[in-house]
Amino acid sequence: MQDPTLYAIPAFVVLMIAEAFVGMRRDVRGYELRDAAASITMGLGNRVIGGAAHGMIFGLYIFLYRHRLLELGTGWPVWLALFFAEDLTYYGFHRASHEVRFLWAAHESHHSSERYNLSTALRQSWTTPFTELLFYWPLPLLGFHPVMLLTQKAVSLLYQFWIHTETIERVGPLESVLNTPSHHRVHHGSNVEYLDRNHGGILIAWDRLFGTFEPEGAPVRYGLTKNVGSFNPATIAFHEWAALARDVRRARTWRERLGYVFMPPGWSPDGSTLTARQLRAAGSTVARAAA
Repeated sequence: MQDPTLYAIPAFVVLMIAEAFVGMRRDVRGYELRDAAASITMGLGNRVIGGAAHGMIFGLYIFLYRHRLLELGTGWPVWLALFFAEDLTYYGFHRASHEVRFLWAAHESHHSSERYNLSTALRQSWTTPFTELLFYWPLPLLGFHPVMLLTQKAVSLLYQFWIHTETIERVGPLESVLNTPSHHRVHHGSNVEYLDRNHGGILIAWDRLFGTFEPEGAPVRYGLTKNVGSFNPATIAFHEWAALARDVRRARTWRERLGYVFMPPGWSPDGSTLTARQLRAAGSTVARAAA
């Protein structure tokens, strides 16, 4: 099955050029050549690696579908059910990618840019094509045809391209239902109150339902709490994997090793570094004290 996102590449290029043109006339940071080049290279690498893994992934989905638990068919009600099932699965995968260290190692590269524009949407991980299998395999086993699943995943990915922009502020009543540029700007913020928030794909409803929603308020500081400081795509892709390996190597016990792998980013056995939840709690305490 051909990846539908490949057909959107010309549109991506046109829209990035248009956004850069608009940004020059508005009060936004806009594009920086090295940053945009790194993002585009990351996206191309993701497509190459994803394409190489495509046969294995599709083969696994076909195997699971042959042992499906339900006969769902391919009619429009099934497409509708798949829309919600895939979006919920994406929410779970995306949230876990922020809350489990080894999944964050795969996902961190997408958050490494200190700018926020359509090129940032292309800054895709070189290792998430493999980690996402941990979450998506139940869908073909339940009875969703693999071609339908991969198509819906592509639709979600294409949708998320346009929300990586500062040129669109709000979209009215749709803000309450859909993931929008405003909601996703929060997701890319390194402000303490914005950490690990707004994980939705197409819908923002899951974040509202499961308590991870945060509206855009204070100006967003983009990037990581500790930025990579490099435009080298290989460094961006494997920076957090290398940091994880160092932590595991230096750990003194198996409990500590497993903690570094499976606990949230920022976890440390002695509490010398803090997770996003701990940082938010500390920030709330300071705010209450100041009030």
